Amino acid sequence: MQQPIRLSHLSHGGGCGCKLAPSVLQQLLSSHPTVSPYKQLLVGVETGDDAAVWELDNGTCIIATTDFFMPMVDDARDFGRIAATNAISDVYAMGGTPIMALAILGMPVDKIPPEMVRQILEGGVAVCETAGIPIAGGHSIDSPEPIYGLAVIGTAVKSDIRRNADAKAGDKLILTKALGVGIYSAAFKKSALSRQAYDEFIATTTLLNRVGAKLARESAVHAMTDVTGFGLLGHALEMARGSGKTVNVKAEALPLLNEAASLAQQGFVTGASGRNWKSYDSSVVLPNDMPDWQRQLLCDPQTSGGLLVACAAVQADTILGTIKAAGYPAARIIGDIADGKPQVVVEA
Repeated sequence: MQQPIRLSHLSHGGGCGCKLAPSVLQQLLSSHPTVSPYKQLLVGVETGDDAAVWELDNGTCIIATTDFFMPMVDDARDFGRIAATNAISDVYAMGGTPIMALAILGMPVDKIPPEMVRQILEGGVAVCETAGIPIAGGHSIDSPEPIYGLAVIGTAVKSDIRRNADAKAGDKLILTKALGVGIYSAAFKKSALSRQAYDEFIATTTLLNRVGAKLARESAVHAMTDVTGFGLLGHALEMARGSGKTVNVKAEALPLLNEAASLAQQGFVTGASGRNWKSYDSSVVLPNDMPDWQRQLLCDPQTSGGLLVACAAVQADTILGTIKAAGYPAARIIGDIADGKPQVVVEA
């Protein structure tokens, strides 16, 4: 009897846990110019932001991004949905609205039947339909491991563009989704994730971050980014460095997936979590008595994670209410921004 194909076992990693460690990426981009000669390029690689932004002559901005990875689940349609949701998120994180996407597909054609590949593509199409955009084309290759994702184009007016580098001292910090996606994926790969947790896993990773486009119209929202493969600490550190501020995070305020803490304590963590931690060096300060499993949650690579939003403190509760009303019940105020050394300080 032929064994069912487990997509998650056909790759060495899965989801945004496949990303290169932040320190490795910095080395690779070290010779890249930090100041673009193109004045229309409003956002490039200088602060590790979520997407590139190009200003047209009429004041409209084009937002361009690409994201793809290997499977973290076995259901082909779920894989396609997660990958598409994750890719589109970068446009929302910049404050934009997506207008179309191109598919990126690499498949080991000798290992995966065409019907399974079709289901991956159908999952991506379903998410794009929810976002109101077409998949207008793409490119495919025969590759050793399965890969799927999208290149996404969006638009926004210049005043709505939100970078990760414009947080202000005194801002409150909001996280819109619960943490623990990487831990869930590690448990799933070892057949240790409950059905209830799997459903929670799929629900959060296929929830579009479309509230980002709405938040960008709020002048009290100063900076945004999405939390993905570098973990909460990694993306908060990008915000700290880009803004030249200290990001303070309250560990007890963090929203977690229901079984994330328990699974982390049982040792279900990804290799990317360790790579992330080594990349932060001395720019992250943790409480002396923080247990290792809790640190793993802070470094946990999120696939299709939530938005990290820096906003004026006086409007923080109202903005949090707007986020929750838009369909993000796990959203929490998790810290604040302060003048000081560009670093992340975690409080118990």
